[in-house]
Amino acid sequence: MTGSKPEKKELRCGYTTGTSAAAAAKAAVMLLVGEKVGDSVDVSMPDGTVSRLPLAEMTHNSDVASVSVIKDGGDDPDITTGLPIVAEVTLDNSGEIRIRGGKGVGKVTLKGLKIPVGEAAINPVPRRMIRENVASVLKEGQGAAVTISVPGGEEIAKKTFNPRLGIVGGISILGSTGIVHPMSEEALTESLRLELNVLKEKGYRSAVFAFGNYGLDFLRSRSIKDECIVKISNYLGFMLDQAVDMGFREILLVGHMGKLVKVAGGIFQTHSRRADARMEILTAFAGLEGADKETLTKIYECTTTSAAAEIIAEKDLGGIYRRIIDAVIKRCTAYTYNEIRFGAMLFGDGNVLLGIDKEAEDMIKELKRDGL
Repeated sequence: MTGSKPEKKELRCGYTTGTSAAAAAKAAVMLLVGEKVGDSVDVSMPDGTVSRLPLAEMTHNSDVASVSVIKDGGDDPDITTGLPIVAEVTLDNSGEIRIRGGKGVGKVTLKGLKIPVGEAAINPVPRRMIRENVASVLKEGQGAAVTISVPGGEEIAKKTFNPRLGIVGGISILGSTGIVHPMSEEALTESLRLELNVLKEKGYRSAVFAFGNYGLDFLRSRSIKDECIVKISNYLGFMLDQAVDMGFREILLVGHMGKLVKVAGGIFQTHSRRADARMEILTAFAGLEGADKETLTKIYECTTTSAAAEIIAEKDLGGIYRRIIDAVIKRCTAYTYNEIRFGAMLFGDGNVLLGIDKEAEDMIKELKRDGL
């Protein structure tokens, strides 16, 4: 019996907070100038196309109009989906369009972002979209004051990158294309790049790269504060490129064996679907440590590095960890063309330190001396 493959579901795109803000602002102006407003509004997008967004609540009198659009991120696991993006607009005769941030929209407090310190965290493309869409319905000579607010934005922002980027009090109004593409890798890497750039603007030329929450927990267990730590996810190669471009001189790499062993093998995008040679690399290192064929086979057949670690301990093959550290340093130094000095810390389950080199020890002493 043969069966047909299930059809792959097409993931639905959504709209950014910037597009939602532009739609709400345009509809609010339409109410004030006396144009008919239905249950949706057409919005000009950055690429020149037009999208139609549904409107939620609308109120207005002769002086002020307020319109909300419910943020719809499509099938992307976007934490802002479902939030109301509200535009409150008043008109004047200034001929200018002024954009402000209201409650639930963050304020920039650190250099290194696309918006100056002190301004609302409404990025350049969303600002342009708001201006263009508002201008399209204003009468000649009219101006507008547009205040974007996000009820619930302050709480949601605590679960985003914003606190680490120095954006306080709410979410950012974002979007370079106006469209949310499901599982956007571009959005994630841009957030990581911005986080590193904030460190640079603070004057840092040293950084700690941790691959994920395990790394953060390990560093906290060693009393290393979050100030100069960047959680790089699986994007080591991308972040090393950024670090070189930004002039960083030192990087301390901190990772669980399951991550760093990949780097030791020259893998710089560490997601398991991109590349996974953990057992092959561990088996090779075990062979260099003199393990017999039976032990090599056992390590090779392990499904997790935690299981392999038990065999390594049982057979007294701890030299493998030194080999991982040395290989990681060698690979990363070559990757960055000797422009960055590296240290590495390798840990296992239960935050057990498995290996550390002298450079990492020196970097940690410097961090703690500087109060970090």
